[in-house]
Amino acid sequence: MARKIQPDCRQCRREGCKLFLKGERCTTKKCAMERRPVIPGQHGQSRRRVTFSEYGTQLREKQKVKRMYGLLENQCREYYEEAERMKGVTGENMLALIERRLDNVVYRMGIGASRKQCRQIVNHGHITVNGKRVNIASFLVKVGDVIAVKENKQELESFKAIKGIKVVMPKWLEFDSNTLSGKVIALPKRDDIDADIKEQLIIELYSR
Repeated sequence: MARKIQPDCRQCRREGCKLFLKGERCTTKKCAMERRPVIPGQHGQSRRRVTFSEYGTQLREKQKVKRMYGLLENQCREYYEEAERMKGVTGENMLALIERRLDNVVYRMGIGASRKQCRQIVNHGHITVNGKRVNIASFLVKVGDVIAVKENKQELESFKAIKGIKVVMPKWLEFDSNTLSGKVIALPKRDDIDADIKEQLIIELYSR
């Protein structure tokens, strides 16, 4: 199975913004964007102003979303194609589909510190959806789905540490940190996604 092997902090520096790939580290002074906010590589320190063409700007926006959510190119294109078949604004539909991924929902609920960690939690079978174990990170949740940590895994140190901690939830989710379970109460809307994403640029790139 394909997987990303590029260092996380290098990806943030390449996109010129924090993608929050390392969890709590991204909020401290140890963050690479705080220490070395330049493009990686031997020419990263160059003072020459970098300008992108229209295509380059669109490409960088797509790469940013792929890296933020941990998507491969085929997955990203499939979300675009599915969003195009849906009613409404294609860009908003695409982001809503990506937000509904199980690994992202687990991250939004605060069960893991980063999407990468949450993907591993899902892949290891620690998460249930409506009482059934689901180990597919790209599983799309629906309204009414109940997401929880398996009962026989709740005593693991990583899960015990978050019990009782209040986490600010997006409007479309609810979560009880005492029982380590939550529910999808609505479909995500564009206003619920706080990331700085210009989805229209991605749509323009794929519709070429």
